[in-house]
Amino acid sequence: MKLSQFKFDLPLNLIAQHPAKTREESRLMVVHRDTGKIEHKTFRDIINYFDDKDVMVVNNTKVFPARLYGRKEKTGAKIEVFLLRELNKPNRLWDVIVDPARKIRVGNKLYFGDNDELVAEVIDNTTSRGRTIRFLFDGDEEAFKKILDTLGETPLPKYIKRKPEEEDKERYQTVYAKYEGAVAAPTAGLHFSKELIKRLEIEGVKFAEVTLHTGLGTFRPIEVEDLSKHKMDAEYFRVEDFSTKIVNKAKLENRRICSIGTTTMRALESSVTAQGLLKAEEGWTNLFIHPPHDFSIANTLVTNFHLPKTSLMIMVCAFAGYDLTMEAYNTAIKEKYRFFSYGDAMLIL
Repeated sequence: MKLSQFKFDLPLNLIAQHPAKTREESRLMVVHRDTGKIEHKTFRDIINYFDDKDVMVVNNTKVFPARLYGRKEKTGAKIEVFLLRELNKPNRLWDVIVDPARKIRVGNKLYFGDNDELVAEVIDNTTSRGRTIRFLFDGDEEAFKKILDTLGETPLPKYIKRKPEEEDKERYQTVYAKYEGAVAAPTAGLHFSKELIKRLEIEGVKFAEVTLHTGLGTFRPIEVEDLSKHKMDAEYFRVEDFSTKIVNKAKLENRRICSIGTTTMRALESSVTAQGLLKAEEGWTNLFIHPPHDFSIANTLVTNFHLPKTSLMIMVCAFAGYDLTMEAYNTAIKEKYRFFSYGDAMLIL
């Protein structure tokens, strides 16, 4: 398929700027692949679509405060540094994106905080906006992490046109987040409250966890018309033995296995045995799921409404079918669903 087929026009007022009042109050569009039926529900109604021994798989990655604002040495020019991933812990080397890139060169020192509490040196160029930097910090790991938490900002996507607020620290994070390493939340999981999870568990629904640290590559624009030529950035993932046992038991019993989000789906599809079962694995995946794709593990999907022409929306089309997905998106626009990270959800059965 061609990239241009995944274009749609979205009114800007449908881009959610704040989360719903409570997590499970978001709207939920339910899309039935077998009949093409589309229902309009509230997210808490998800409990009505799952039975005893069905499984929901969640991504337990945790977002860290990845956006830093600082200034350049000598000129004092304001800069933004977006932390992507730690390359080397002892040497405090980080892969970052800088803005404005043209002003930030190898050898420059960068200062963060009102009293220059944190200093970094640019040691390499990686891409046009990418740099490798070394933080010059003498304290231990705990002190370093504390200062990053203090100076860093919740990395809300740029289409949220406001400064992060105190509530974003909690709401741009799933209630089951465990392992820090993501620069973007696995947004389908933002709709789950602890209470809703408890109610699902009482119904007999089992939860399995995987980890995939979402990087900016997930949101990077696709610049080739032929989708088979697009290369995804690699993202770290881990599937533990405990989760494979839960998922494989459900698969062998023909239960519903629901991937909570596209990042979860990438982790699942990156870790499949020759027999089509989930295997324990840890590593890096650059899997790009686009039509046609035979999904091995999950047979249902919860996902938000995504940007046009993104790998996320393309994956949804691979799962639900192109025509049904486009119909669902057109319906969402007509019914004024909220889009993107803080927006509403879709359950594809």
